[in-house]
Amino acid sequence: MANGLRLHDTLSGTVRDFTPVGMDVKLYVCGVTPYDTAHLGHAFTYVAFDTLIRHLGSLGYRVRYVQNITDVDDPLFEKARQLGISYRVLAVRETARYMEDMRTLNVLPADLYPQASDEIPEMLCIAEGLIDDGHAYPVDGRVYFRVASDPEYGELSKLDRPTMLALARERGGDPEDPRKEDPLDFLLWRPSGADEFHAESPWGEGLPGWHLECSAMALKYLGSPIDIHGGGSDLIFPHHESEIAQSEASNHVRPFVRTWMHTGMVYMDGEKMSKSLGNMVFVRDLIRSSGTDAVRIYVSSGHYRSELHWSEEAFQAAAGRASMLREILTLKSSGGAPLTTADFRVRFGERMNDDLDTPGALSVLTDLAGAIQDASRNGYDVGPAQDLLRELGGVLGLTFEPARTALTLHGNRTR
Repeated sequence: MANGLRLHDTLSGTVRDFTPVGMDVKLYVCGVTPYDTAHLGHAFTYVAFDTLIRHLGSLGYRVRYVQNITDVDDPLFEKARQLGISYRVLAVRETARYMEDMRTLNVLPADLYPQASDEIPEMLCIAEGLIDDGHAYPVDGRVYFRVASDPEYGELSKLDRPTMLALARERGGDPEDPRKEDPLDFLLWRPSGADEFHAESPWGEGLPGWHLECSAMALKYLGSPIDIHGGGSDLIFPHHESEIAQSEASNHVRPFVRTWMHTGMVYMDGEKMSKSLGNMVFVRDLIRSSGTDAVRIYVSSGHYRSELHWSEEAFQAAAGRASMLREILTLKSSGGAPLTTADFRVRFGERMNDDLDTPGALSVLTDLAGAIQDASRNGYDVGPAQDLLRELGGVLGLTFEPARTALTLHGNRTR
């Protein structure tokens, strides 16, 4: 199906025509580790993929969307220890908060939200198969993936070995582990701590490695190849690099993913916004103050692959833009000729087809709103144009609801 959509693929480093295998687009996006409230970085990523899904729908595609919940991970265990509660209690609580925040942000739900803790049999099956095929090896209750068995390892991130080692060390990879054949080898399974998740395995009681979790869930629920696999750019290495290696070695299908999409990072005061640093702007606070559309316009005002640097001034400008678009829809039509709008639809589609150029698409909406305002003053029938504004705004996930209405309809609560 010729659709005109072009998307950037991280693996090839190019913007390419998007050609899914069938009319059902298979999409996997790495979800949250549920140990704190959703912040603007989450909004940036999940609004971007929500917008992709909405645009694919406008092109006639159905999307099979899987987003995992990483309820077996070190940051969750560490946070639970700090709070003095069970990691299970924390995971359930924060997963519910995340889902609520996404609903309030008008993010369409995924078809499936598999939780890592429920998918252990699939992970064990993959790990055992990798050992049998020489891609992995067990040592002292641990199982490591043998990176040397994959000559393409590093192709996604395009990093040299010293940089990969540095990032692995920074992101929990422990290159100094003396059990490893190669410092870049990564864990598929490890023994559990006393207060951590634990499951039986051929190598003893333990828990899966982070990368293995996503491979197992993606392969189980979508199969291979996946049309689009996405997440934040901080997941390119080691997470997605390692996903490719173990998935292709296990499934014997290349490519594991046909298009890799990664969103830029969100920064505050020059530092990456993250739970670990505590420099966060919370989604629910922004929605409470200014409404859903203000947040969606703010994060969509930058391209999804670009960095977003938090600015109160820019956010207030987005809130003003949301208010202006909403007010345009309240203008009354006269009995004159209808405003011609075909050009706006074409321009909007061109911007969205160009690797989801949401800043350009928002500019088209602003131009359309200006044309509606002028036409209303000059006696034109602006009803059809207002309908088009609602339709195109809907592709960007806009609700055209004031802040208080959005909070009431979507059930937002204070932290």
